[in-house]
Amino acid sequence: MYDEVYKLGDRGPRVAEVRGTLARLGFIDGFAGDATGEANQRWRPEDETFDEGLDSALRGFQQHRGIIADGHITEGTLRALREASYSLGARVLSLQGPGHYLVGDDVAELQGHLHDLGFFTSRIDGHFGPMTHDAVAAYQLNAGLNPDGIVGPATLRALSYLGRRITGGSPQAIREREQIRAAGPQLTGKRVVLDPGFGGSDTGSIVRGPYGDIAEEEILWDLATRTEGRMIAAGMETILSRPRTDNPSNLERTSMANAFGADLMISLRCDWYPNDKASGAATFYYGSEAGASSMTGERLAGIIQREVTARTALGDNRPHGRTWDVLRTTKMPTVQLDAGYITNPGDVAQLTNPDTRDAIAEAIVVAVKRLYMFDKDVAETGQYSFSELLAEEGRL
Repeated sequence: MYDEVYKLGDRGPRVAEVRGTLARLGFIDGFAGDATGEANQRWRPEDETFDEGLDSALRGFQQHRGIIADGHITEGTLRALREASYSLGARVLSLQGPGHYLVGDDVAELQGHLHDLGFFTSRIDGHFGPMTHDAVAAYQLNAGLNPDGIVGPATLRALSYLGRRITGGSPQAIREREQIRAAGPQLTGKRVVLDPGFGGSDTGSIVRGPYGDIAEEEILWDLATRTEGRMIAAGMETILSRPRTDNPSNLERTSMANAFGADLMISLRCDWYPNDKASGAATFYYGSEAGASSMTGERLAGIIQREVTARTALGDNRPHGRTWDVLRTTKMPTVQLDAGYITNPGDVAQLTNPDTRDAIAEAIVVAVKRLYMFDKDVAETGQYSFSELLAEEGRL
């Protein structure tokens, strides 16, 4: 685990390591140093300086991978660089124990091959989990190989013999679409995990509201419970990803959602910026320039974004594809709503207003309803009221 963050102007061996990795991945042209990536990799003193060239290359990599392009070397960016460094054939791939799955671009490339052949129909996420293992074993059985689920030289050689293939649409996207269609427009019985940020001793920022000081955690918890109350009234089954007394990791939150068998997961967060200029709400779904995406997550993110900005004074920062753990490791479509900037006075005035939190909660529930209405969704954005929703659900 790397707790130290490096940014423009800093120096250190970690900076040189990242420079070499980016050069090896093709994000730095004309690099004359050591880009082998070996354990005894050598670097020059000048490679340790975080200059503008490295900042630009790093931001390009972050944008390509679907992570925040802030130009900072963080634990998450280092993990993404490490994952991107693996190419198919560089190591033997096999199923490890829960919490220790192999992760990398080599796994994503393998999943892509198996997807094209019809053996892998789940999300291409670069995680070698049980479904990837089963897909490998099924392919090996059909190819006359030992179906042990281990991707070694024999399996790689068999895959290489196939050459270029004509591919069709994504089975995962088709399955997501049909799951939503088959579920029907009624909300009754549908399961949603609400995931408010922070918890326990980690309360986030403290801001001034109309009724005194309020913690970021309190804002998000209140927003989650307001949303939960409306969902329960509409007949939905809901669960919160954490109690007030605990702040589980994102992986622990998504593991709970997977165990619950949720249909959707909605994470609730606030954003921040080093100064008070940034403002507005944004939504995020699983997706990036480099890989697959969640069609249902993208559609729900778009509806939530439009409903929230139509019903409040929050600015519209649009939906975005990201590869964050909270979006990537869930089995169900997941959306994260950043409901505003906790560092912007205007957004804080909105978020600390109970009426605004009511409006956001209603926007989320209406968005979920509109998702399941599918082709029959003709509601005008911002005009479909919660009372109308309850009437259509037969609960009034």
